[in-house]
Amino acid sequence: MAAAAVTSNGAANGPAPGRLASVYSEVQTSRLQHALPLPSVLRSNFSVADGPASSAAGNPDEIAKLFPNLFGQPSALLVPAAEPAATRPLKVGVVLSGGQAPGGHNVICGIFDYLQERAKGSIIYGFKGGPAGIMKCKYVELTTDFVYPYRNQGGFDMICSGRDKIETPEQFKQAEDTANKLDLDGLVVIGGDDSNTNACLLGEYFRSKNLKTRVMAAQRPSMIYSEMIGNVMTDARSTGKYYHFVRLMGRAASHITLECALQTHPNVALIGEEVQKLIAELNEILAHDVVDEAGAWKSKLQPESRE
Repeated sequence: MAAAAVTSNGAANGPAPGRLASVYSEVQTSRLQHALPLPSVLRSNFSVADGPASSAAGNPDEIAKLFPNLFGQPSALLVPAAEPAATRPLKVGVVLSGGQAPGGHNVICGIFDYLQERAKGSIIYGFKGGPAGIMKCKYVELTTDFVYPYRNQGGFDMICSGRDKIETPEQFKQAEDTANKLDLDGLVVIGGDDSNTNACLLGEYFRSKNLKTRVMAAQRPSMIYSEMIGNVMTDARSTGKYYHFVRLMGRAASHITLECALQTHPNVALIGEEVQKLIAELNEILAHDVVDEAGAWKSKLQPESRE
């Protein structure tokens, strides 16, 4: 494949994308043109206001010690405004992290479109191969032609993902060097719960070094997962003879599972935190008691675990 893509005016402009929209099927092409709905606040002028201070659902004191520079900051609220907010060109990096999931490409396209429309002259860097791309400073500058074939398309192959973690002092220093070299105003990490944790650690490090780079985490959208679950549920109702078990990402963190369950109303939703707690209680009972046939052992479970 050629080293440069040809834009609509015939000029060479940046690297070529890994996909060719010219070979797409009619359905794929129609998806490229599909306009996704935006939240009402993003359809017009808005400003950013300080909301309640951030906290944690559990162990706030311990978390505050781990993130002294980030914990307790005000949350950000988007509120309608009469006039457009003052903007300037920004330099923003995006990275895909963890296993692929629906919606990753559209997160990148959304960031790209917003900056092109609201902060003209901005530069968006896509770090290649996941967090390793940040540490090795391997990136591609995203352009209109580059992102076009990936709009509303699945996969993570626009810039590819990776499961590397930024966790050692040397790796944090490499990420700092990359942020300084590219003069990044922001870095958006797109992934799951582990990726969000890594983004938080990186944001804490950058803040401790007084870097201007702000780190944000974008969770994979549960709406698309819910749509896929809905398709499975339709199949189940159509046949009436199969049981379907759907496993979502998140391990013990079940906020995505809970959100999808609220949208799709399955027969049963297993919440990882609840399951872990029940397993711990059962292990404690098995270690010290006998499981009797009469079921007296169940009385030793917490009330919520017996329901």
